[in-house]
Amino acid sequence: MHAEPTAVLKVLSDPTRRAIFERLSKGGEMTVHALTDPSGVSQPAISKHLNALKQVGLVQGRRDGRETYYSAEPKALAPLMNWISFYSSFWQHKFDRLEDLLKRMDQ
Repeated sequence: MHAEPTAVLKVLSDPTRRAIFERLSKGGEMTVHALTDPSGVSQPAISKHLNALKQVGLVQGRRDGRETYYSAEPKALAPLMNWISFYSSFWQHKFDRLEDLLKRMDQ
């Protein structure tokens, strides 16, 4: 599943969600309890943030007994990276043309 870049941006615009995604990206699998303890955010709030991250594919959960272990899915950033890459090329082309124009005007 690949979410639209807008959905990924919207989910990651929340600093708590970004922090959760970064912790899971760096630390590997974690339970809700492991994510809750150092965050200063309640367990129900962490669960809601994890659900938002799961909806756009940035996080997945794996059940093991009574616990769910969450992990980051960096591949879900692909639509956002593709969008950034497109606009990076677009603006680089515009700046190159502007630079050429300014050089011609200096001659």
